[in-house]
Amino acid sequence: MKIIACIKQVPDSEAKVRAEGGQVSWGDAPLVINPFDEYAVEGALQQKEASGGTVTALCIGPESAKEALKHALAMGADEAILVSDPALNDLDTVGAAKVLAAAIKKIGADMVIFGRQTLDNGAGLTPAQTARVLGWPMLGLAGQIKVDGGSVQVERVLEEGRQSMKANLPAVLSVVQSIGEPRYPSFMGIRKASKATIPVWSLGDVGATAPAPIVTRAELMNPPAQEAITEMITGETPAEIAEKLADKILAEKVL
Repeated sequence: MKIIACIKQVPDSEAKVRAEGGQVSWGDAPLVINPFDEYAVEGALQQKEASGGTVTALCIGPESAKEALKHALAMGADEAILVSDPALNDLDTVGAAKVLAAAIKKIGADMVIFGRQTLDNGAGLTPAQTARVLGWPMLGLAGQIKVDGGSVQVERVLEEGRQSMKANLPAVLSVVQSIGEPRYPSFMGIRKASKATIPVWSLGDVGATAPAPIVTRAELMNPPAQEAITEMITGETPAEIAEKLADKILAEKVL
């Protein structure tokens, strides 16, 4: 079985967001694999161990995104592919779905697994949008996955409880933390990943054109700075402090 784990490189969770030149900026925050996508890789590796096959990590991003792909390789993925093109700098979720679907068709897959959402945008729409472009069934928020012949059954983790659903393969899945704690990259895995050659595909390589963004960001501004003036009220006794506070409240016409 050929499994593709779709991942993304995002700023570290400790990054501070601010507006620069009317656009969102993460400053100099380090870039890491999206934490939710580690669960996607874990789910893919579990299915590889259960049913055999291969796991390919797929990512859209700049050259630096190879580091996120190397993390997936260190976890145990068999290969990694980066789709990178200057025309993809302003990609929204719909555009990402179209590009991912084109790459998935080129690779070939029986199952595609996503994390539930990304840490930067957090829309959680790309898995379903990718399934729509591919024309494949979508099983979201999976906490357990079981492949049986040509179908896959999942247990979805919902606020209301658990829901069991089944679909024919090929299919697109998104997983939640209940799938299992992501395995820590082994020393041998890290060494292997550091030496791996990750192919970089352009839009032309996957047979896609640059999708025009449907969602665009308006000019952003940092919130105005607020200055708070604090006055400490002191006294010899609590009663004296309370009397001064009451006089202050009345003088300021707070009451």
